[in-house]
Amino acid sequence: MAALFTGAAFYINFAEQPARIDLEPRAFLSQWRLAYARGYIMQATLAILGTMLGLFAWSLTANLLWLVGAGLLFLNWPYTLLVIMPVNNLLKGIDPANAPPESRALLQRWASLHAVRTMLGLAATVIFLCATMR
Repeated sequence: MAALFTGAAFYINFAEQPARIDLEPRAFLSQWRLAYARGYIMQATLAILGTMLGLFAWSLTANLLWLVGAGLLFLNWPYTLLVIMPVNNLLKGIDPANAPPESRALLQRWASLHAVRTMLGLAATVIFLCATMR
């Protein structure tokens, strides 16, 4: 699950966001809204399932790496709610038809914040892989 989460997050940063940011504001805000609504459900589910599976593996093995990986994957939730959600709400509040020039900088800020989620997922994935080798 952690690898799936990381792959989805990486795709957003590597492919989707660079393509979206080159559009005019009306188009990139409309596309971001649609992609965000779908991506939120998928990534939230993967983060919770990956956390639960990591906790389950830790309970079976007592290997702390499983707990650390689960913790890193879980950190995506509070990070998203406390750090990214205010930017999400600002982006959602912009009328695409009247998007100000500053909306591009806000979308770029969102991408930078989202990259942290990608790194949390990657770290959890690497730790889970290390846990399987012990």
